[in-house]
Amino acid sequence: MSRADAIRELLATEGGSVETNTRTFNEGRYESVADLEEYEALKDRAREIKEDAIERLPELVERVRESVEANGGTVYLAEDADDANRYVADVADDAEVLVKSKTMTGEEIAVNDRLEAAGVDVYETDLGEFVLQVADEAPSHLVAPAIHRSREDIARLFEEQFDADEPLETAGDLTRFASDYLGERIREADVGLTGANFVAAETGTLALVTSEGNARKTASVPDTHVAVAGVEKLVPTVADLQPFVELIGRSATGQDITSYVSFLTPPVETPTFSGDDRDFHLVLLDNGRTAMREDDVLRETLYCVRCGACANSCANFQHVGGHAFGGETYTGGIATGWEAGVHGLDSAAEFNDLCTGCSRCVNACPVKIDIPWLNAAVRDRINREGDDGLDFVYRGLTPDDEPSGPDRQKRLFGNFSTLARLGSRFAPLSNWVADSTPGRRLLARAFDVDPRRELPRFRRETLVDWFAGRDPLPADVAEREAVLYPDPSTNYIHVERGKAAVRVLESLGVAVRVPELPPTGRAPLSQGMVETARGHARDLADALSPHLDAGRDVVVVEPSDLAMLRRDYDHLLADPDPLRENSYELLEYVYGLLENGANAGIFSPPDGERRVTYHAHCQARTLGLEPYTVAVLERLGYDVATTEAECCGMAGSFGYKADYYELSVAVGESLAEEIADEIVLASGASCSEQLDALPVESPRHPVELLNRCME
Repeated sequence: MSRADAIRELLATEGGSVETNTRTFNEGRYESVADLEEYEALKDRAREIKEDAIERLPELVERVRESVEANGGTVYLAEDADDANRYVADVADDAEVLVKSKTMTGEEIAVNDRLEAAGVDVYETDLGEFVLQVADEAPSHLVAPAIHRSREDIARLFEEQFDADEPLETAGDLTRFASDYLGERIREADVGLTGANFVAAETGTLALVTSEGNARKTASVPDTHVAVAGVEKLVPTVADLQPFVELIGRSATGQDITSYVSFLTPPVETPTFSGDDRDFHLVLLDNGRTAMREDDVLRETLYCVRCGACANSCANFQHVGGHAFGGETYTGGIATGWEAGVHGLDSAAEFNDLCTGCSRCVNACPVKIDIPWLNAAVRDRINREGDDGLDFVYRGLTPDDEPSGPDRQKRLFGNFSTLARLGSRFAPLSNWVADSTPGRRLLARAFDVDPRRELPRFRRETLVDWFAGRDPLPADVAEREAVLYPDPSTNYIHVERGKAAVRVLESLGVAVRVPELPPTGRAPLSQGMVETARGHARDLADALSPHLDAGRDVVVVEPSDLAMLRRDYDHLLADPDPLRENSYELLEYVYGLLENGANAGIFSPPDGERRVTYHAHCQARTLGLEPYTVAVLERLGYDVATTEAECCGMAGSFGYKADYYELSVAVGESLAEEIADEIVLASGASCSEQLDALPVESPRHPVELLNRCME
C-alpha cells in the first residue's frame, strides 16, 4: 500500500476517534495550564533537572543501584532489548501468569513476545493496552494507546472475544467488565511488570502516573515485581519529582493531576507480603541511549517525559494518529528522535515527513524540547543516509562516496527561492507552462506534486523592483527606519501584500527600505537540508548587518521567516542575538508604532465593515504574535473572531506533495468549518493558499485590510 493510500485509509477509519480525543486532551491542557501561575517556571525547572540528570547519568545509575540493593532489590543494566528480555524471562522462569501495566519501554523491547514464547501468560492491565492486546494492534499514542478506537469499536471487539454475562453498551459497562476480568488475573499473577515514569536515584523510588490505578496493583499484589525503565528516567532525588508531577498530567490529558500518582520504594510491603517476602528487580535499559547522550541532536530526546503533548497539539497527528505518525514503538512529534535513537534511521524515515515544522509542539512540551529542529536534523541525516545514524558528520566526501542526499521533491521545495526567482523572471510564460497539462504531468511524475493543487502565480514585477521604481519616505522626516524583508513569497508571488506593507508603514512615519536579500533558509530547513539552510542564514545575517548597525529595524511579513530569526537561528548561527532582538512581525511592529504614538486616525474602515475572522499562522501563535494583530484590528473598530483549529494544513510545501494532499485538505477542512464571515484574514501565505482552495471567501493578509482602510 502506498503512503497516500495508507493515509487515506487511516483518515477514514481512525481519524475521527483520534481527532476527538486529542483535541479534548489539548483543550484540557489549555484550561489547566492557564490556571497554573508557575507554568513556565515549572517547565524551566523540569528542563534543568533533566539536563542535569542526563549529564550525570553514569553517576545516577550507580547511585540507584546502591539504593535498591540496600532495600533488598536488584538492579540490572540491560545493554539492548535482547539483553533486557533475557533478564525478565529469567526472573519469570517459573511463572505461569504475569500481569503488566502500561510501559512504552516494554513496547520498545517487545517483552510480551519474549515472555509468551517462554510459555508465560501475559495480561495487560491498562484498559487501553488490554484493548490492543485483544485486538492484536500496536499503540497509536504515547499515553492513550487505544485512542484510535471508539467506544462502539471496543464494545464489538469485546463481544466477539468474550462471553460477557450482560451486553457491553456504555463506557461504564466496558470498564467494569475489563476491571473484573483483569482483577482476577492480577490476583492469580506470579509476577507484576511495570514501567516507571521516573526513578529517584537517591532512594530507588519509582514514580508511577496512571489514570486507572492498575500499575499500583500490578506492582504490589504479585510477590515479584519487575520494573523496566529507560536509563533516562533517572532523576537525582525524590524532591526533583515535584515539577514533573505538576506538569505531566496537564501536558498529557489536560488534568491538573492524574488520578493515581504512586511513589513506591520497592520491595513494597502489602497486607499479604512483608518487604522481606517480596522480590524486586529494576531493569534499566540502554538500547542506544548512551549513544544518544553523546549525540548533539538526539540528546534532546532523552529529556522527554513521554506525555504525548506533541502529538495532541499536532494537526497532522490529530487526523491520522500514531499508526501513520509513528514508527516501531513511538508516536507523535518526539517519535523521530526515539525511533532514530533506539530503532534506527529507517524506522524514523517512515513518518518523519509528517512533521511540518509548524512548531506548535514547542510550547506544549513540558521540558521545552525543540521538536521541529530535532525532526529537521534527523531528516537531514535521513537525506544523507548516514550509516550509523547517530554521529554522522559532513566529512568532505568525494563524489564517488557521497551519500545520495535529498530526493528530487525535497530539492525542488528546498530551493524554492531559486524556483520563485526563475518563475518571476519568465512570467507569465512560466505560469502558463506550469498550468498546462504537460507541465502538470511533469511536476507529478518528476517531483510528485499533486496535480489537484493550484500552483502559485509568479509576478513579473517583484516587490523589490516595484520599490526601486518609486520615491520612498525620506529618512530625515521619518520617526523610524526599517527594512521590510522581501521573503520569496512576498517578493515573487504575493506582491500586493508587500506593497500594502510599505504604504502602511510609511503612513505611520517609517522610512522603509526593501533591498534584495537572501532567503532565511526556511525552505531548505523544512526539507532537512540543514547545511543549505545554514548557508542562507549566514548570508542573510551578513546582508542585514549594515542595516542593524545603522539602527534600522527588520520587519518580516511571513511568520515562518520570523521564527527562523528568533528560534531556528539558535541552531544555525554562532551569534543569532542581533537578528532576534531587532526583528519584528509586520502587525507586531504596527502595534508597537501605534502604542508609541503613531497616528491611528489614518485608518477608517468602510461603512458596515466591522466583523472579521482572523486565522493566525502556526508560527505566529507559537511566537505569541496573534494578540498584536487582534489588538490592532480591534483598535480600528473591528469585531475579531479568531480560529481555534490547530493548523490550516498547508504548511508551506506539505500540501503540494501528492502523498499528503488528502491529509492537508482534511486539516484545512477542520479550519474552514469555523469560518463564516465574509472578511477572512490569514497571516501566512501558505494559510491563504489553503483557504483559497477551500470553500472560503478569498483571504487577505491583515496589512491589506489596513491598507484598504487608508483608501
